[in-house]
Amino acid sequence: MQELVLSTDQLMQFIGQYLWPFLRIGAVFMAAPIFGAKTVTARVRVLLALFVTLLVSPMIEVPRGVDLLSGPALMIVANEVLIGLALGFSFQVVLHIFVLAGQLIAMKMGLGFASMNDPSNGITVTVLSQFYLLLSTVLFLIFDGHLLIIALIVESFSTFPVGGAGFGPDQFIQIANMGSWMFSAALVVVLPLFTAMLVINMAFGIMNRSAPQINVFSVGFPITLIFGLLFMWLSLIVFLPYFEDVFYQAGMFSRALLRLP
Repeated sequence: MQELVLSTDQLMQFIGQYLWPFLRIGAVFMAAPIFGAKTVTARVRVLLALFVTLLVSPMIEVPRGVDLLSGPALMIVANEVLIGLALGFSFQVVLHIFVLAGQLIAMKMGLGFASMNDPSNGITVTVLSQFYLLLSTVLFLIFDGHLLIIALIVESFSTFPVGGAGFGPDQFIQIANMGSWMFSAALVVVLPLFTAMLVINMAFGIMNRSAPQINVFSVGFPITLIFGLLFMWLSLIVFLPYFEDVFYQAGMFSRALLRLP
């Protein structure tokens, strides 16, 4: 019976065939929405990354002759993790647009004190932010955002192969621009309500000047709260098409970041 002998290079090649894609895919699942939530345990994320890696690895070309304990291997690890985190971050911004919008609306309506723990991120947010987060998360799943993330990370191996150059200055600039896009997109959500609340506050100012004996603070808070909730309810009419537009922009940004057609 012939004995099977594996050299060190062959063993390193076999491990690298699955290790390098696993690092990129695992980084995506760690940073992406839904997968990266604190309510999803690390064991589940590792198993999902492992299953996707087993399906994708046979189709991926990995560099040969790379020692796993060498400097080039460390650079490959850094590039793979960075690409995965960048893709997950680009879709994480989509949900945080509406979390930020909820924070701004709550502050304008006087509900900034009404906060609760966000189990998905492990932070304290306002009640309105939690409402928008749950709503946008459901829409994210309806639009197959989780499947789009997996498809993009698989396609990224064609434009950013394992052991390649990795991200350049252009990609880092695009990632930084996501911050300004997040604030501007959140402002679009809250601008109609801000305008309505400004008119209401001006009306209270006129009322205070015409009838100083009326306690504007005791009367204004419940009225501001009621009208704020009413305008927020009316704004839900356009929430779906606006989320679809934001989701489409995030997908286009991700494809441009990964240099995909």
